[in-house]
Amino acid sequence: MTTSVVDNGVNVEALLGAREAFAAAPEIARFQWRSTVSWVTGAHSRSEVETFFGFGEEQQHRSTFDFDIDHPLQFAAQDNGITPVEYVLVALGGCLTAGIAAVAQQRQIQLHSVQATVRAEMDLHGILGADPDVRNGFSGVSVDYRIDADATPEEIEAIVAQSQKRSAVYDILTNPTAVTVTVS
Repeated sequence: MTTSVVDNGVNVEALLGAREAFAAAPEIARFQWRSTVSWVTGAHSRSEVETFFGFGEEQQHRSTFDFDIDHPLQFAAQDNGITPVEYVLVALGGCLTAGIAAVAQQRQIQLHSVQATVRAEMDLHGILGADPDVRNGFSGVSVDYRIDADATPEEIEAIVAQSQKRSAVYDILTNPTAVTVTVS
């Protein structure tokens, strides 16, 4: 008899080790995530992510990551990148999907495929200032998963629920967050 090994590509032991380390030294759990954004032209800007603070000291990504931000041609822009609000959807889907992989690994459930469709509704009357009663942001966000795994539908729903419960981006979108904008 052979025993199959579940491998979703997540090092759960390392994550649990970090959780234990944070319990012993809570100050190293305080992180600061950063990006810099530079205007290019028109609605086009470029964001760079290189460093962050965590584990009690400055950290650096393996490489610098660049992201173009723009608006579509229909907005009289050049469409050099996705819109800022689409990055929010990317972040939400990426965070929830990473959580699904981690939770499945911890529960010894082999994933074969995971695909999310993330949608958000927005009324542009808000950001264009055409109607002060319409908010600028999303009026609703939905995430629909299609998951193929060695698990029952109930087990898959439980994995998604646990991922949602632990998702930082889900928390950011569903709870008020203090945001300060300054000029220096």
